[in-house]
Amino acid sequence: MGRLIARRPVLRLTPDGERMRPDALAVEEPLELRVGGRALAVTMRTPGHDVELAHGFLLTEGVIGSVTDVRDARYCATPTRPAGSASSAGMPSPRVDDDGRNTYNVLDVGLAPDVPEPETGVERNFYTTSSCGVCGKASLDAVRLRSRYLPAGDQVRVSAEVVATLPDELRRRQQVFDRTGGLHAAGLFAADGTLLVVREDVGRHNAVDKVLGWALLQGRIPALGTLLVVSGRASFELVQKAVMAGVPMLAAVSAPSSLAVELAEASGLTLAGFVRGGSMNVYTRSERIIIRAAAPH
Repeated sequence: MGRLIARRPVLRLTPDGERMRPDALAVEEPLELRVGGRALAVTMRTPGHDVELAHGFLLTEGVIGSVTDVRDARYCATPTRPAGSASSAGMPSPRVDDDGRNTYNVLDVGLAPDVPEPETGVERNFYTTSSCGVCGKASLDAVRLRSRYLPAGDQVRVSAEVVATLPDELRRRQQVFDRTGGLHAAGLFAADGTLLVVREDVGRHNAVDKVLGWALLQGRIPALGTLLVVSGRASFELVQKAVMAGVPMLAAVSAPSSLAVELAEASGLTLAGFVRGGSMNVYTRSERIIIRAAAPH
């Protein structure tokens, strides 16, 4: 398993002067995801919970729908090129370090015999950054048609007071962020505000994939009666992932995009943004949020 935190000396400049000091950095390393031995995607992520990340990615891409669709998932231990040589894309190898040791940065997922191989359109034969998300998905209809677990019929209701507390609860659970200040977070909560799982990653999409992969491995997909909370903005890709997993509610600390709101509305997802300081904007399916009547003055 790779490191979560790296340390580096930095020059600290303040109005009182300058000094050298150690600084903690969130580790970012490539993960090459293979399916049946064939390279499918490379993403930059924080090491850890890679099996969850792979399951969540394949779930939200529509490749799998349940944990039984996966036969096994294992790291590739054999280097495929000499240490220190350049890859065909001109990037460092995700397989070995400079000493030729396995970095646990290649994960091969074997699908069950009756599960079709991923479509060609899912393949990413190029390098993607941690902020890229699911590139090329521009059709709202495509997401609705591919999701096996549309959340429109979910009858869950959550009090506004509970929703308002969740970003702070998520923040309190960000252990690596406390040391580095450089990670996104996603958390899955029950309707009463009970925390189910939190994952951190340098990529917001990876954090969500890890959470949904956890839910898949725990038999919680479709994620009925839950809220997905993210530490940043609500992009189209994050709404897509929630819809693909059957999550009925998504709450974001920051703003949603216009396309994210359109997809949430079309899919029956409750989407709240700017959830902070006890207030929020509810963009879609507000009937799921219970609003307590204000006391008369």
